[in-house]
Amino acid sequence: MSFEFERLAADGRARAGILHTPHGDIPTPVFAPVGTQATVKAVPPRDLREIGASLVLSNTYHLYLRPGDELVRDMGGLHHFMAWNGPILTDSGGFQVFSLAQINKIDDQGVTFRSHIDGSKHRFTPEKSMEIQEHLGGDIIMAFDQCPQPTDRAIVEKAVARTNAWAVRSREAHPDDSVQALFGIQQGGIFEDLRAQSSATLTGLGFPGYAIGGLAVGETKAQMYQALDFSVPMLPEDRPRYLMGVGAPDDLVNAALRGVDIFDCVMPTRIARHGAVFTPDGTTNMRNLEHARAETQIDDTCSCYCCQNFSRAYLRHLVKAGELLGHYLLSVHNIRFLIRHMERIRQAIFEGQLQAYADAFLARYLQNP
Repeated sequence: MSFEFERLAADGRARAGILHTPHGDIPTPVFAPVGTQATVKAVPPRDLREIGASLVLSNTYHLYLRPGDELVRDMGGLHHFMAWNGPILTDSGGFQVFSLAQINKIDDQGVTFRSHIDGSKHRFTPEKSMEIQEHLGGDIIMAFDQCPQPTDRAIVEKAVARTNAWAVRSREAHPDDSVQALFGIQQGGIFEDLRAQSSATLTGLGFPGYAIGGLAVGETKAQMYQALDFSVPMLPEDRPRYLMGVGAPDDLVNAALRGVDIFDCVMPTRIARHGAVFTPDGTTNMRNLEHARAETQIDDTCSCYCCQNFSRAYLRHLVKAGELLGHYLLSVHNIRFLIRHMERIRQAIFEGQLQAYADAFLARYLQNP
């Protein structure tokens, strides 16, 4: 098999394993930097490899609109196009269709929308999403789904029914997982019975992996953790579980404790562009005056290029001056911080010490989340 999920250790509900793919192995739990438009903003693939990234996410909606999925296919697929030879995950485009585009019509067959770039009219269906993702050539692709506001039961009920039907159609359009593994997406908001209803349909389709969608999109952290408490056990033990769009350091360890294996988020590069960085003591804004004459690094225990070479004073200067080097250095650090966090979570699972690691990490980090 080209795809296999190998579980190596467990600590409570948490798991450490390896997801084998055609473009390399992914140690889990894992954080994937997001390369929305076939690039992780400001960070070259060379640097991603250096800081330990083993999986990168790209966005179906954006790449369909620009430069076009057929162009990417003709250029050899995403791996060749973006010069990243490691595993790639592409999302279904569903979230962006509902959050970015000006939706004209959603029906049981699909979604008609206008591009956020030029207003041109387009239509996504499960079959179209599968076609686009096959053209892009990612290793892991996602079933087309509807991501609703998670706390409105009436809306979530309709989204679950539609997502279940679209999962069946996505599976029919992509039955072969030998080259690209198709993951199903569990929906259901914060409602346990709706998550159960979604899971029953998805697990019956035999996907090689499962995502938990529709969280971190408006509910509180407490509601998200409670939803994970009942949602994760509904998914098969022997398949990887992917929590979509979650990347805050405290959320990563809390979700790993609950049995999640894969994470992605734009957060590390987004906050970097606004001058913020992750530290063991929480996030800090490099624009703050306290850094103006600081000769120390962001984190003297971090091995990234930023922390090994530059002072907080210099980084503050770059941020205040709007220099692109600042975006690059802070992005490299933030991604490395999350990858190292996941490496420590994985090691703690092997040692049977994840709860102790989580307690120590959160006690320090949540002083200034």
